[in-house]
Amino acid sequence: MSLCRPNRFILLRRQTVLAVLAGLFAALPATAQYVGKVTKSDKESPELRSIAVLEWTGEEGHPTASRLIPVAVLDGGQLQDGGVYLARPEPMALFPEVEYELQQDGQPIGLYDIRNAGEQLGSWVGFGAWRPLPSARPRPSAAELAKTHFDDDDAQSGEPVLHRKHHADDAPSSGSAKSSSSGADSSSPAAPSDPDRPVLHKKPSDSTENASVSPSPANAGSSSGAGSAGSTPASSSSAPDSDQPVLHKRDSSSDSAGSASGTGSASGSSSASSGDPDRPTLKRGKKGQPAADTASVESVPDDTDPDRPKLKRGKPTGSEIVVAPSLKGLPPDSQQIVAVSDAKSHPPHPWDYAWSNPDDEAKMKSSLEDIARAALGLNPPPAAPPVKRTTARKSAKPTPLPPAPAPLGGEQFRVFELAYGSGATFVLSANNDGTGAQQKFVTLIAQPDLYGNILVLKKSVTDGGHLDESPRMRLVDAVDALADNRGELLFELRGATQRQFALYRVLRGQAEQLFVTGAGQFGSEGSE
Repeated sequence: MSLCRPNRFILLRRQTVLAVLAGLFAALPATAQYVGKVTKSDKESPELRSIAVLEWTGEEGHPTASRLIPVAVLDGGQLQDGGVYLARPEPMALFPEVEYELQQDGQPIGLYDIRNAGEQLGSWVGFGAWRPLPSARPRPSAAELAKTHFDDDDAQSGEPVLHRKHHADDAPSSGSAKSSSSGADSSSPAAPSDPDRPVLHKKPSDSTENASVSPSPANAGSSSGAGSAGSTPASSSSAPDSDQPVLHKRDSSSDSAGSASGTGSASGSSSASSGDPDRPTLKRGKKGQPAADTASVESVPDDTDPDRPKLKRGKPTGSEIVVAPSLKGLPPDSQQIVAVSDAKSHPPHPWDYAWSNPDDEAKMKSSLEDIARAALGLNPPPAAPPVKRTTARKSAKPTPLPPAPAPLGGEQFRVFELAYGSGATFVLSANNDGTGAQQKFVTLIAQPDLYGNILVLKKSVTDGGHLDESPRMRLVDAVDALADNRGELLFELRGATQRQFALYRVLRGQAEQLFVTGAGQFGSEGSE
């Protein structure tokens, strides 16, 4: 009996809890609905990023010829081939007005604007213009932003007041001057209260024409019955108005001259307008001779607009956009640089590695050079062991010094920090001094191990006779292809008749190929 009561109590308690939970779940949809709009943040939106390589000849910033080769497009976290992605017919990475940021060691050094695109050897390339980075405008300091300019009168009232610009020739205006001038002659116009108000003045007339003669008493009677003059005698005796306009008759001498010449009023109008030096004139030309161009005006003296357009013959010499000519082939003096076009703005990420001890860099470079010489077959053969002589007298000859290491041709050594706080990553490329099929190429990707020794992650060795089977790896630079603040190594895989570009990610002691352009990689990587 004692065991049943606790079991019954537990069962009832379970039923009560289940009933309460059922009521809560029934009321949950009615209270948890949200009728507003849920917006996604920029971090959740897919990344759109284009990686390309700019090749040019000439001076940096002012190339004589250039072209941009698309490598990859990051869309939705996936790398697509930039040479064929959304081609219409040119790929999306080469649409006109697309702007690329040129980067060297992760630092922007210029901009490249796409103007047009074309095909070279079956691949799409873009042509455009190299532009400098926009100059950063200095931000004002906090003291300059807090500084205000105000007058003493404005400071007392505390209200904003609009002030007119003062001129040096303005006369001071006061209320006393206005009151004193109120008793003056009403015929004289009052001085304007606004010193900057424009005033219209009439042209002064001759004194002989404006002067009026008062009628004599003898003629008063005759003039009294003549029309309005007799009805308004006061107006005739009033003083003449000096500002009244006066009509002048045309000069009879010009009329007689015009009638004698048979040109009538045309000569009078031409003589009256002869004062304008820029007025076009019509002239009759002689037979057999072309008419002179008398309607063109070389200079307009009254024109003060510096932006007034001017029509000139010939080709324009204004500030139009200059597009560099296309680069063809693979000239030996061509240079390469990484170009990035992104829909979002990212802060610059430098890839240079900062050494705590400069001597460590020389030590690592020397170790990599020894590995490269061994791969190229440049190490000297080991010296033969010395022959032991059974003589009583020992020779006192000094021990010969080891021979100097063979020089490396086309050596390129770079050290990268591909992620914040990561270790150093070395890339060394070199070749021997052979020609044709006897020329060998080597590329090494390495990192230091825990004991400070060189750990080779990838080694590519090939020769001039097998470039299409095993292409040569040429480092372009490091680039953040996935927009995750981690750098990838961008290489050019150059063969004898074709080439591709590949991205390698160095992570956890391995160098893996992340992406390669084209339908597939030609040949093999030639790695060991």
